[in-house]
Amino acid sequence: MTQMKKILSSRYMVTLVWVIGLIVVWEIGAAVIEGTKRTPENVLPHLYQILDSVFDTQKVNGTQTAFQMVLSNAGITLLRAGTGFVIGAGAGFLLALLMSLFLPLEKILFPYLMMIQMIPILGMAPIVLAITKDIDKSRIIIAAILTFYPVATNTLAGFQSVAKEKHELMYSLAASRYEIYRKLLIPSSLPYFFTGLKISAPMAITAAILVDTLQGGAGLGTALSQSLKHATTIYIFWQIVFLSAVIGIASFYVMVLLEQTISPYKKKKKK
Repeated sequence: MTQMKKILSSRYMVTLVWVIGLIVVWEIGAAVIEGTKRTPENVLPHLYQILDSVFDTQKVNGTQTAFQMVLSNAGITLLRAGTGFVIGAGAGFLLALLMSLFLPLEKILFPYLMMIQMIPILGMAPIVLAITKDIDKSRIIIAAILTFYPVATNTLAGFQSVAKEKHELMYSLAASRYEIYRKLLIPSSLPYFFTGLKISAPMAITAAILVDTLQGGAGLGTALSQSLKHATTIYIFWQIVFLSAVIGIASFYVMVLLEQTISPYKKKKKK
């Protein structure tokens, strides 16, 4: 009985119940819409119809099937988001390090970081595009900006979380400033740094897709927008929705895996 309670209350069972619940609600909604005078494929298809469209061999643009078109655009979007993510993560960590080294720099720059973060993506995209005059560069920059803030603020919090006694111990051992950062502060900031990465990885992908819908060109957002306007099959829209969700979740767990692989505190916990 106790074992059964543990199984029923486990997070896997809770997740399974939520998934089943969402499927039931989805199918009820699809059935209700199917009963109206509308075409169900243009509003809310059944899940099996979306799955069938993934394996459908019919060409939607003369050369590609629906799923091939989604995958080709996904590669473009992920390349932009990934490039922006790496740039933003590196710049965020570097700025956090500089703000930790020079307190006046933190007081000067931190309010500006807050202001940048408060600007909506939809308002930022046209400004960045006007400055860069290049669609690819503008999307990379936006992904970098969205990555930059969570990484910088979380890493700075990591530097500041180290107890004063540990600093004093390092000074008593005649450690140089470089050694203090290398042996104490940077290792201590890694959990916070990876927290920033786990927050910003899905955000960078979401931003890249969202900006695609505004600026055109190639990418998941552009394909999604075209599908909604019925320039292509509506199933491309739903494929992108599900693929984007999978990519966003996967990006989070990639950061978790990376953290477990390279972080010394995670390795000690495993041992």
